[in-house]
Amino acid sequence: MGTPRKHIEKIRREKFFIGEENPNPLREDMYQAVKFLSAELYAKDVHFLMEFIQNAEDNEYLEGVKPSLELMITSKDITATGAPATLLLFNNEKGFAPRNIESICSVGRSTKKGNRQRGYIGEKGIGFKSVFLITAQPYIFSNGYQIRFNEEPSPFCGIGYIVPEWVETNPTIADIHQVYGPSNPLPMTIMVLPLKPEKVESVKHQLSTIHPEVLLFLSKIKHLSIREDNADPSLNTVSSVSISSETDFITRKNIDAESYTLHLSAEENGDKRNKECSYYMWRQKFPVVLENRMERSEVDDWVITLAFPHGQRLDRGMVSPGVYAFLPTEMVTNFPFIIQADFILASSREIIRLDSLWNQGILDCVPHAFVNAFISLVKTTESAPVSSLPSIFEFLPLNSSMYPKLNAVRESIKEKLIEENIIPCESDMEQKFFCKPSEVGWLKPSFWKILIKARMQGVNLQNLLSHGKYVLHSAFDKRQCSNILNFLEVKPMDVEWYSRCIRSSNLVLGVSEDTYMDLLFFIADNWNSIFKNKNMDIPLLKYVGHNGYVSLWSINEASQCYGGRAFLSKDPRYASWLIDWNQEFKCPGDWFFVPKSTQEALRRHRNRETIIEWLSLYVSIDTIDMEKYAIHLINSINNGRRLAIALVHFLYHSLSVTQAYLSDPQVRRLCKLDKVPLVDSYGYVTTLKSAVLVPAKGSKWVRLIGTNPWRRDEYIELAEDYLHASHFAGVCTSENQLMKFLMTYVGACDIPDLRPPNSVFPTVYSPMTKENTFLLLDWIRSLKNRRIQLQGKFLKCIKEGSWLKISLGCSSGYRPPSQSFLLTKSGFYGDNISEYKEELKTVGVMLEYEEACLFIGDHLMSLAVSSKLTRANVFSVLKFIKFLREKYTSPEKLIKSLKDGKWLRTSHGNRSPVGSILYDSEWKAASQISDLPFINQDYYGGEILKFRKEFELLGAIVGFNQNFQLVMDNFRLPSSWSCLTIDAFFFILECIRHLVSTAKFVEVLRYQKWLRTNTGYRSPGECFLFNSEWGCLLQVFSGFPLIDEKFYGSSIFSYKNELKVTGVVVDFEQAAKAFSRCFKQQVSSFSLTKENVLSFLACYKHLKKGYHHFPSELSKCIKEEKWVRTRLGNRSPAESILFCSDWDCIMPVASLPFVDDSDNGYGKGIKEFKDELKVLGVVTEFNEGAKFVVAGITIPQNPSAITPTNVISLLKCIQNIQKEMACDLLPQSFLKRIGGSWLKTYMGYKPPNNCLLFDSKWGMFLQREDGPFIDDGFYGSSISSYKKELHAIGVTVNVADGCELLASYLGSHSQYSAISRIYNYLSTFNWEPKDKASTRIWIPNGIDKGEWVSPEECVLHDGDGLFSSRLNVLEKHYNMELLSFFSKALEVRQRPSIDHYCNLWKDWENSGRHLKNDECCAFWLYVLRNWSSNSMMGKLLSNSLSKLPVDTGTGEILLVGKQDVFIPDDLQLKDLFEKASLHPLFVWYPQRGLHSICRSKLFGIYGTIGVQTISGAVKMDQSFKLECAEPQKVKSNEKHIEKGLCRLILGFLGDPSLELDVVRRHQILKYLLDVTVFETEEPITVSYTLPLSSGNDVIVKASRMIRWERENFKLFTQKMDSSSRHKTKIELATYFSEVISEGLLWEKEDEIASLSELIKLGFLLEFEEDAINFLVKSKNLQVSMEDEEFLSSAFTSQSSE
Repeated sequence: MGTPRKHIEKIRREKFFIGEENPNPLREDMYQAVKFLSAELYAKDVHFLMEFIQNAEDNEYLEGVKPSLELMITSKDITATGAPATLLLFNNEKGFAPRNIESICSVGRSTKKGNRQRGYIGEKGIGFKSVFLITAQPYIFSNGYQIRFNEEPSPFCGIGYIVPEWVETNPTIADIHQVYGPSNPLPMTIMVLPLKPEKVESVKHQLSTIHPEVLLFLSKIKHLSIREDNADPSLNTVSSVSISSETDFITRKNIDAESYTLHLSAEENGDKRNKECSYYMWRQKFPVVLENRMERSEVDDWVITLAFPHGQRLDRGMVSPGVYAFLPTEMVTNFPFIIQADFILASSREIIRLDSLWNQGILDCVPHAFVNAFISLVKTTESAPVSSLPSIFEFLPLNSSMYPKLNAVRESIKEKLIEENIIPCESDMEQKFFCKPSEVGWLKPSFWKILIKARMQGVNLQNLLSHGKYVLHSAFDKRQCSNILNFLEVKPMDVEWYSRCIRSSNLVLGVSEDTYMDLLFFIADNWNSIFKNKNMDIPLLKYVGHNGYVSLWSINEASQCYGGRAFLSKDPRYASWLIDWNQEFKCPGDWFFVPKSTQEALRRHRNRETIIEWLSLYVSIDTIDMEKYAIHLINSINNGRRLAIALVHFLYHSLSVTQAYLSDPQVRRLCKLDKVPLVDSYGYVTTLKSAVLVPAKGSKWVRLIGTNPWRRDEYIELAEDYLHASHFAGVCTSENQLMKFLMTYVGACDIPDLRPPNSVFPTVYSPMTKENTFLLLDWIRSLKNRRIQLQGKFLKCIKEGSWLKISLGCSSGYRPPSQSFLLTKSGFYGDNISEYKEELKTVGVMLEYEEACLFIGDHLMSLAVSSKLTRANVFSVLKFIKFLREKYTSPEKLIKSLKDGKWLRTSHGNRSPVGSILYDSEWKAASQISDLPFINQDYYGGEILKFRKEFELLGAIVGFNQNFQLVMDNFRLPSSWSCLTIDAFFFILECIRHLVSTAKFVEVLRYQKWLRTNTGYRSPGECFLFNSEWGCLLQVFSGFPLIDEKFYGSSIFSYKNELKVTGVVVDFEQAAKAFSRCFKQQVSSFSLTKENVLSFLACYKHLKKGYHHFPSELSKCIKEEKWVRTRLGNRSPAESILFCSDWDCIMPVASLPFVDDSDNGYGKGIKEFKDELKVLGVVTEFNEGAKFVVAGITIPQNPSAITPTNVISLLKCIQNIQKEMACDLLPQSFLKRIGGSWLKTYMGYKPPNNCLLFDSKWGMFLQREDGPFIDDGFYGSSISSYKKELHAIGVTVNVADGCELLASYLGSHSQYSAISRIYNYLSTFNWEPKDKASTRIWIPNGIDKGEWVSPEECVLHDGDGLFSSRLNVLEKHYNMELLSFFSKALEVRQRPSIDHYCNLWKDWENSGRHLKNDECCAFWLYVLRNWSSNSMMGKLLSNSLSKLPVDTGTGEILLVGKQDVFIPDDLQLKDLFEKASLHPLFVWYPQRGLHSICRSKLFGIYGTIGVQTISGAVKMDQSFKLECAEPQKVKSNEKHIEKGLCRLILGFLGDPSLELDVVRRHQILKYLLDVTVFETEEPITVSYTLPLSSGNDVIVKASRMIRWERENFKLFTQKMDSSSRHKTKIELATYFSEVISEGLLWEKEDEIASLSELIKLGFLLEFEEDAINFLVKSKNLQVSMEDEEFLSSAFTSQSSE
């Protein structure tokens, strides 16, 4: 090939026609192909970096060299291209070979294709071209080659990218060495990439963010470094990094898997402290499954490597990838391990192809690899303690992945692990103990702590593992392990396990109280999750029983209160107190208490609140205080004199102790329950009582009354037991110590605290002692102080009894109190009696002089009432009242007797004083409108006015005093309202103002026409009170009656509220409502004039300044009524638009209701009210009127009449309507009206739903002319800013949503480049047609020619080239990625089907032509490859193929009927018949070259489809007849049947697989030993006949040299000369071995061939003993002792014979 330079010149000349006269005819295709693939292959600039790392990994290195790759970026322009920065790559590989140079000068000719088995990880053949994304001129220096490439088309051949140019200077090797470092030798391969200016920052970013794990799965590259070189180091922006990998080669092999440890280290930005991470690596092989062998048919095994990082992964602050295809992808799996395999990547290299069958096959194997690796990690680290295993379990894929395919891997891993013994369990053995997850339960950590404490306290836990499940090792009882256990479905221990453990381990009574509390807290804390609703029938809960000892209840017993209830003391101070008294009371109601020590432990426990709450809610063990316990005692003690007495002692001492277990209020509440059992004077226990009497002994009530008059009132008299000393619950009570307590709290009473009995007591009917008198008065005083009324028999007997001592002059006696006066001091009772005036008065004693006067007065009043009074009598009564009022006392009783008498003359006749009126000037106005009873001053004269005060006392009305209600009650209508004075008018309003209830009064006035207005007298409901602030509203229309302000004066306005009450409209709201009704009437009658509208708007403007808001009724009326005159008729304000110039651009496409501002309408003056109209709802701004455009859209029939401005305006309107609706959806009616073809696209005018909006994202795949993209040249670039609005009307704007539309326009294209772009686009977004039957595929014929065909007429590949005239082979026209798209989306076959092949064969049969060897090879190779996977193929071929190939010997193949074609299973027969027949008889098979076709498999297929074997088809005639002489009998058989032969046969027959016992072996051999051998000089021949369909049988004869007539025990052999040639010897050996084998193993035909070969070898060795012994051993045959003895016996006998 010459020098590297000559090699480059040859490529330029021969491949690119540089220097040749004729240009390269494929120039344009080559250029477009390279450009398209280079731009589309990867979406990110990172590809070039990954590509070079990949290439460095695939390169070859000299032995002893540590493979490395160095990348340097410098600002030095060593290429003189003006590049702002240059990237250099240095690799210490062997260097570029000529074939490598030729590869990068081509497309799709990678030297690594088909070499996956050899470890190559690259394959696309285009990866190098991706450097053109960052450079326009890449340079390569390697192995003497100095070349560069250019993305611009070469001026010599018109092709770019792949045309090499030789480089002399700029740079030279010296230039590069200077940059690299003169002191270091240059690596063999260097690439220099002058960067494009816009790519510098991107490249620097990618270099700075190279992932430190990039070397993780590379087998060769051990070092990668990145650095930046600038004259001024401070300008460096690239983060330098140096990454190294080192492998611990101590591998642990396991059948087809191996594991090792790999160490990665990274040094960044010169930091000498390397960051390191070790990875446990597991590599395992899996055979490739046939159905997944699609893309890489040359690979037999999948090699899957899993990496498990120990410690923090190296990430440099970046996201760590989870999937590698030797190099990292961008797939984050969310798994804590890394998956590496030979995945097929998507073109972007960012992810693997998830739709690939190849990748799916790999992913199916990942769970097996993971489980094997995980088990190895868990179980093979024998020296590691179990406590270290949780960190290994963190490698489980606990979290879901964002990729469904990987989630399937996760679920598969989980399913497999669940069936493995991988969970470490607790065991008393030193050996680690593993079980399946389903067999293990995990204990709560808190329960572990309890068990540990119990063990320390002497509790035996040896039976811990005997409760039904294995116990998870405590190392996993951590919160951080919960996700691991959930993933493996390790369940927590159930309640049965805990119950058995607690019961069998004595965890209640055998542990300390503190540990017992821990146990209770454990149950309480886990009640809802474990124990609730479970049968907790174990003795767990402590209580002090009847006998005073600790007993146990189960939770079930306690919660259901079987046998009683247990309690905790609310206050620990009185726990012992309650327990002692409870024993004293014999545990009343089966109430018990938790032992004191237990309660004290509970109080100390840090989680006591939880335990107490649980005990209360679920176990019915509540806390109880002294008060509740006392209530229980009170309710429980129904009888038992001692218990009742003890109860009072309990209450007394609980209150009296130093710490006061019961407070004073509590004791009072308890004793007020009226249920406290008490013992009465008869010794009975009772709770039925109205009150309690102190014991009679020493009481006051016995001294005053003598007997118990309260007995019938259920007063009980306490027994004298309460006075005695007692002893209860270890506490003593002295004599009379309880009485004060009983009186204070139980209510035991004595006089004067007793309520009086309703009965007579005899003491008051006889003179009473002084002491008892004061005792009785004290009692009465006490009763009065307590506000207890004296009544009934008790009061009556006191009032009537003569018990009070009086004095009359000089005499004395006893009188009832009602006949007694206390006017002077009493000598008998002393001065103290005066202190009891109130008590004496209560019982009837008179105390004052006034009572005498009242008596006299009562007498006089009786006289006055008995007769009518004259005028003089009246004055006398008045004067007497005045006298009494001024001199002595109140004349109240006199007045009361006179009030009701009708003795006073009035205007209404004689009446009682009550309600009569003493007339004066204040009543003048009222008298005009009312009918009132005035006192008749004409009769009494003016003197009557002197008694105003007396009349008031008698109930007469004196003075007006705002007595409006009286006027209203006596109101009368005037005879004529016009005669009503103004004072009377205002008096009516004053009445309304001051009255509380005016409904009736107002109702009378409401319908009277008493108000003067500008339209005459009107009723209130017709009138309006004018208001200057809003009165303009009443002036819009004439006819509103306004109250006459001039007549009434300005004072009328101060009665606004009163007028409103009568019905006058006085406020804006009511006026507005009236206006609203009038407005509606005007609108409905079409009477609304221009002047009315303008007046209304002017008024509205005025009202707006005054902050008057229209009421809802008027607002609704104004906004809803159709009163606005528009160009489209009358509309409501909200349906109208006030025109402005902004609307000009939208008018051509919409019919809009503009307010009529013409001279015949409102005129231009209407625009002065723009603000008012806007408030009323009229649209005044363009951006607010989008809804009108939606409703009035009218697309012209001629779309060319629509200007770009019209369209942009329409889109603005849509934008506005979307904002108003807060929704992107538009009304269907609008969408329907704009559904015509009016949007201009690059393919003509189209409806919106048939249009696309082009942008840079579309530009990554398509050009504007490739589909109905909106013509942005016509509309301008601003059209792209309306993406959201265009999407709303149906335009496709998202690049992922245009597949269906673009696919529908595919048929309109005929240019291959456009169709290819569309196909690539559809492929990227995984488009699949809805109607696959109607799909078509473009088959190009030139640049702009071709045809559309159905997918059924296509296949992706035709590797054999057999179907180019029958099917459209897509690989000829489209790249590999599109082929995948055609397969998945359009269901194009990968390759021709068996039906296609059968039809092809039929065509060959019918054509009669000879086949070429390549054609036949291709056909049968396809059959062979698919034979095992297609069970119906044999039947199909058998029915379809009537002729089969035979070799003519001329290099061509003839097709012959399969009944006359045979399989040459016997080559000797084949030779015989080939020589004897004039026509070929044997089926074809390849003689050379095509090693993939196995002859035996092909013959097997022939046999299956009906071809006979030659051995089966021929008819053999073995009879023979000697022509000359009889054969001679051999004297000794040992010449032919030698001992070595027999030894060999016995060794073969002794193979265990033949299952022949000793006896049977010897019988078989005896057939041979018993034969008689004959020799003959004549040939021993056999005749073969081969029948043919034509009837012309082929007959041949052959020499066999030997014949065994087994039935006759005769062996005939042809006598041979000792000097026979080797051919003769091998023939004889062959025939001899076949005959002997067939004769011996006729029952085991399958073994004949093996024995024949063995005998043949022995024959050629002349059955020499040592040779035979060696042969027997080499074939692993064994001759038993019985066989040896048989041989010795047989040949000894032959010798003797």
